[in-house]
Amino acid sequence: MTATDDEFAAFVSDRSTALLRTAYLLTGDRGHAEDLLQTALVKTYRHWGRLTNREDPSAFVRRVLVTTHAGWRRRVRIAEFLSTTPLLQTAADEAPDLGERDRLVTALAALPPRMRAVLVLRYWEDLSEAGTAEVLGCSVNTVKTHTTRGLGRLRAQLAEPAETAGER
Repeated sequence: MTATDDEFAAFVSDRSTALLRTAYLLTGDRGHAEDLLQTALVKTYRHWGRLTNREDPSAFVRRVLVTTHAGWRRRVRIAEFLSTTPLLQTAADEAPDLGERDRLVTALAALPPRMRAVLVLRYWEDLSEAGTAEVLGCSVNTVKTHTTRGLGRLRAQLAEPAETAGER
């Protein structure tokens, strides 16, 4: 292995769990998330030589995750079945409320892909509005609009009683 390969392997080792969580939030399914992350990492590896001088290669991988997911959604328009698997847990998670987390992930998965991507990047990846706009290749105003509308939809869905939301 070359030094470049070692750097990439270290990056994948350090960031793969967090990137898999982001992919899961984008796709709503563990299997699709793993496929999406693997594809994004392959695309990133091809350009790794150009990225080693950048401060945060995770930003590049996040952009590849979002654009690859959007491309898959455009190509394949089939019904998807949402997984009931909760978000991936780390050892630091202590007695999480899986019912509420599952409701949030289900409500998030019901949003349009672009709106979901904005919310995941803004609140899960903690990117600024400008950073989210850069990753998605859109304007800051578009990010603001999707954020406002997406949060409104999530609040409306989560305000419903759990029994009503589960009966749909």
